[in-house]
Amino acid sequence: MRRVLAILIATLAFTACANAQVPPSGNIFLGYSYFNADTNSSNRANLNGWNGSLEGKIFPFVGIVADVGGYYGTQNFPAICTGTCISNASTKTYTALFGPRVSFSVGKIRPFAHALVGAGHISGTLDGSDTSLSDAIGGGVDYHLIPLIAWRLQADELQTRFFSATQNNFRFSTGLVFHF
Repeated sequence: MRRVLAILIATLAFTACANAQVPPSGNIFLGYSYFNADTNSSNRANLNGWNGSLEGKIFPFVGIVADVGGYYGTQNFPAICTGTCISNASTKTYTALFGPRVSFSVGKIRPFAHALVGAGHISGTLDGSDTSLSDAIGGGVDYHLIPLIAWRLQADELQTRFFSATQNNFRFSTGLVFHF
């Protein structure tokens, strides 16, 4: 009886040690991002840039995500002058967001949804700069291409609060996902 108990305890101990050697699963995303920004002016800014994220799985269907992005472009602002004048302003927007993501696999696709909170920063040639609370709710799908690599399509409603006003923005990102 003691021998069986000793073998059982040794087996459990070795199993725990072997399980500890397996790295946690997750993914890294890098890609292009389109950002349709609400600038509280007469028209919206169409910005282009990059988006990246790192996800670590804490459960098979739940992960924690760190998402960063940078978006660049120009915005047309009406200028005060005689006749019709439009002034262009260079705009840069950066975001750093964190939060949970749920996902599951169905064949070659992996749909996901997330709710992220963090900070955003904007700087421009006319308005100066501001940093504010930001949040994103959205999701997308990863399409498995080859082992450990997938293609991502992602859409988010990203809300910022620059210059004491709320902006509701649309963000679309696409690119490669590397699974580990």
